[in-house]
Amino acid sequence: MSEDAPRNVPSAYRLGANLNETGCDFALWAPRANRVELALVESDGSTIANHDMAYDNGVWHVDVAGVAAGARYGFRVHGEWDPDAGLRANPAKLLVDPYARAITAGVDYAGPIFDHTPASDYEPDTLDSAPYIPLSVVVAAAPPPTPIVSRRPLSDLVIYETHVKGATHAHPEVPEHLRDTFLGFAHPAMIAYLKNLGVSAVEFLPIHHFVSEPFIIGRGLSNYWGYNTLGFFAPHAGYASTGTLGEQVEEFKTMVSALHEADIEVILDVVYNHTCEGNHEGPTLSYRGIDHDGYYRLVPGHRDDYDVTGTGNSFDTAHTDVLRLVLDSLHYWVEEMGVDGFRFDLATTLIRDGNNEVDQNHPLKQAIARDPVFADIKFIAEPWDIGPSGYQVGAWGAPWAEWNDKFRACIRDYWRGALPGVRDLATRLAGSPDVFDTPGRGPAASVNFITAHDGFTARDLVSYNTKHNEANGEDNRDGSDDNRSWNCGAEGDTDDPAIIALRHRQVRNLLLTLLLADGTPMLTAGDEMGRTQQGNNNAYCQDSPISWTNWEDGEAWSDVRSLVRQALATRASEPLLRPTSFRYHDEIFSADGTPTGRFRLAWLNEYSGEMGENDWNDPGRRLLGMYVGDETSALVTWYHSDASPLNLRMPPEPWGKTYQVVLTSAESDELPTGPIAAGESITLPPRTVVLMRIVV
Repeated sequence: MSEDAPRNVPSAYRLGANLNETGCDFALWAPRANRVELALVESDGSTIANHDMAYDNGVWHVDVAGVAAGARYGFRVHGEWDPDAGLRANPAKLLVDPYARAITAGVDYAGPIFDHTPASDYEPDTLDSAPYIPLSVVVAAAPPPTPIVSRRPLSDLVIYETHVKGATHAHPEVPEHLRDTFLGFAHPAMIAYLKNLGVSAVEFLPIHHFVSEPFIIGRGLSNYWGYNTLGFFAPHAGYASTGTLGEQVEEFKTMVSALHEADIEVILDVVYNHTCEGNHEGPTLSYRGIDHDGYYRLVPGHRDDYDVTGTGNSFDTAHTDVLRLVLDSLHYWVEEMGVDGFRFDLATTLIRDGNNEVDQNHPLKQAIARDPVFADIKFIAEPWDIGPSGYQVGAWGAPWAEWNDKFRACIRDYWRGALPGVRDLATRLAGSPDVFDTPGRGPAASVNFITAHDGFTARDLVSYNTKHNEANGEDNRDGSDDNRSWNCGAEGDTDDPAIIALRHRQVRNLLLTLLLADGTPMLTAGDEMGRTQQGNNNAYCQDSPISWTNWEDGEAWSDVRSLVRQALATRASEPLLRPTSFRYHDEIFSADGTPTGRFRLAWLNEYSGEMGENDWNDPGRRLLGMYVGDETSALVTWYHSDASPLNLRMPPEPWGKTYQVVLTSAESDELPTGPIAAGESITLPPRTVVLMRIVV
């Protein structure tokens, strides 16, 4: 965080716990409290000392001598209990500091962690929660991680969406005591794998300190993904290998340094749209006990939360002080923890105004845009929530990038044979200009993906027609039914060699399409090595082999991993595959101004060269060639999803003189290895992607 004081708070009262020469300053924003106590506590929650805090301009503060790094603490907030006014102050509940830099552990759900009685959600419970909840930890200031030499432009980025525990839990080269942790991910074996694969950024599923929901614990499961944040400044304690009294902070920095030294950027998936407290029936661990109506959007009447996230509550960034917390958190992770970007979960919630309406000119976006600290930081929106007007794909504007679910749906449909014609395919391959071509934006604004943490893996997309979420304990009711998958002839695992070969080919097709399309590709960890979730498309609660990367499968799927590696190397070396602006059917001129008869972007058929209206209007068409070029070079990528081979005649001059296969999802003996002359015909195998370099 910047050394400047948070906005609207006197400089002496920097929020959180901040060590000084004689002890520690503590400050908490709680404008509607009438008394706040700082509780210094032992590991079991028993009290060492209570200190009354002084009030000034919405902030309660106290300077306590003798407090050192590693001290555990919490707050007790006194005030009105009036649920009809959004007031649920209950000093029996020890509260986590929203600005805590470290948090000790999880929650004991058998304890009195609810602010209300079992009999009524609106009557205060007087039992002490301290022994049952996580504790805030005082953390000493320390240098930030090694910075990356230079952050890439978005157009050069290849994102690898991954999970700290899932990637390392079964890695054979990561020492057992480091698996599941930040230090495990920092291990040379993990870094070497990422470098060899060719990704340029890792995007971690949430690493802000999170806890599990009571209903998941009741099923004997836990929140594995981490989209249930308790502390927006604290690295998750469960990912620390040596301790939870600040060690998690140093271990996270060590991991960032290791990735930066390998020239890999770090992006965090952040969940500012809601917290782990759920609605008014949920546990009171921090925010609700400090100011229910301040931190959360409430329905008229103020008794319950206005939920546009599907989790029970929605963080109220229309409130200046709540917005300040989000911005201070972003500052902290950039300036002190060294991260290079953020992916905002359910981002639309963050830009709703005081009437809960979507505002694309929201103060959050304004503050980010004008802040020099964020000048080269990646900001990626999951551009929707479940509320009114929540679907905002394409609306975020520069400098934001956005998850493009239109790309995901189109490419899945194309390769399973469910897309009529190729018109939509062309639009998605060109960076979705219908969505993202607005002032200041290029195709990199489209974060293209086939799979993500939420949904089927690539292997499961070609192995299952329907979801199989029985392990989640909800009778297979959870998870999406819109999977756009095809099992290739058998549901689940099979010994049929023909089906196995087809599944490998289809995964190669899906991933090669992703990596060659215009836009910013996001690869889900393990897709390149055949990771399966056994048909589970909602594995948020599966801290089990369903979610962990099975590194032993890597050898069987080495064909996919090899192709991904080749594709990423080709993408990195070929500027035509990384456009910074949208390409249209603009003619290319030679250096002396002579027209070449070629175009920056063109769409080709299999028989005459450029696509005609009849080709575009053919709902049965299953082949499309994407031609891109400049003054000196050109490439063409053929996408062929039909189950039968096709006679493909190379486009005549001036499109090119010769064509050479560079990459393909086909088998090594299915295509010519030497140059192919203009006008010459080849047999294009069924279900194949082919990238060709053209001599012009």
